[in-house]
Amino acid sequence: MIIEKDVYTLNQFADLLSISKETLRRWDNSGKLKAKRNKINGYRYYTDEHLNVCQQLELFIPAKKEAINYVIPNKKYNSIELFAGAGGLALGFEKAGVEHVFLNEIDKWACETLRLNKSEWNISQDDIKNIDFTKYKDNIDIVTGGFPCQAFSYAGKKLGFDDARGTLFFEYARAIKETNPKICIGENVRGLLNHDNGKTLSGMISVLDELGYNVIPPKVLKAIHYNVPQKRERLVLVAVRKDIRTEYHYPYPNRKIFTIEDALKKGSLYNSDVPDSPGQIYPKRKKEILDMIPPGGYWRDLPINIQKEYMLKSFYLGGGKTGMARRISWDEPSLTLTCAPAQKQTERCHPDETRPFKVREYARIQTFPDDWEFSGSVSQQYKQIGNAVPVNLAKEIAYSVIDFLNRYYKEEESPKLIHELCGNHYQKAAGH
Repeated sequence: MIIEKDVYTLNQFADLLSISKETLRRWDNSGKLKAKRNKINGYRYYTDEHLNVCQQLELFIPAKKEAINYVIPNKKYNSIELFAGAGGLALGFEKAGVEHVFLNEIDKWACETLRLNKSEWNISQDDIKNIDFTKYKDNIDIVTGGFPCQAFSYAGKKLGFDDARGTLFFEYARAIKETNPKICIGENVRGLLNHDNGKTLSGMISVLDELGYNVIPPKVLKAIHYNVPQKRERLVLVAVRKDIRTEYHYPYPNRKIFTIEDALKKGSLYNSDVPDSPGQIYPKRKKEILDMIPPGGYWRDLPINIQKEYMLKSFYLGGGKTGMARRISWDEPSLTLTCAPAQKQTERCHPDETRPFKVREYARIQTFPDDWEFSGSVSQQYKQIGNAVPVNLAKEIAYSVIDFLNRYYKEEESPKLIHELCGNHYQKAAGH
């Protein structure tokens, strides 16, 4: 009997391609990408042969099964983080080896969370508009920030620094102008790509250009390719100071996909089962309806009369709406977590129990460690976790930044070393 290596379930292969299971089934039925079938239960599965076909079709699949971005800093690298939230991005960067000299966040509960977990961090709970960053001038390696997406008013063809006034991106740009870091990392929702027909993003790029930074082509990073058991996407905007010739490279994606089972049970992602914690519950009728949904299912798995009751007008509209009445299965990643796990249209129901994921389960899906505590009410905790950058994604981004800085400083020091060696040689020669 031949045992095939690297076998992927329907769920896993759909996640690799970032498409739906329904699309894969349709491709199988039409012959575009024929699945193999388990002889015992008839389930579809995929192998490395399918990976080769997908690459020929130019469908995205990470090149490496387990990409390694890990790198050790060659010296101390420091960072300023803006719009820090509950600390997902900051914690990921610290785990990679970056030291934070200053963090800013205006939300009271998020700041309490930061202080609760990292009393040694220099945390400012203030409106960013009130902060003077000039004391950090030329002493900062990295500025990071998940600035909110706001449209600009366009006065001309090319947006300038002053044109961005009144937006939080302007404050992010001001911090860059006043500190002059070597590299800055902005992150936002995928929707920024098309916000105001792409004008908002192009405006941001032109502002950074005016400030003396080259913007690397923005890229949407899928969290499932960076050791996160969640189908979350973040747009990353990287800008490098124009006097620096070192190239920046985004972190390599990983073909290994972690699932809800990896998140909530002892395994390669966590060394214990998820601890118990508070959580929200569904209203009585909603629970009765979701009880009918199988793991991996959604509203279309309900009887037709219940579909109409639950979906109301949405039942007659187009689109799959696959996030509604959705129960996650153990063998797939979670859909993107929201700030309110019990609200309609964004259900993320537990695989076995008919309830939303609890606070600690939410935190694990975002790859926070179990000892990272969250302040405020249960609703506030959900909000902080749902808004966070997944810690593991942040860590992989940080590795790419550290790799960039390692190469930059090495390139900077090489001419100096050559100059010193030549100088010493000249002195010795002159002494003879």
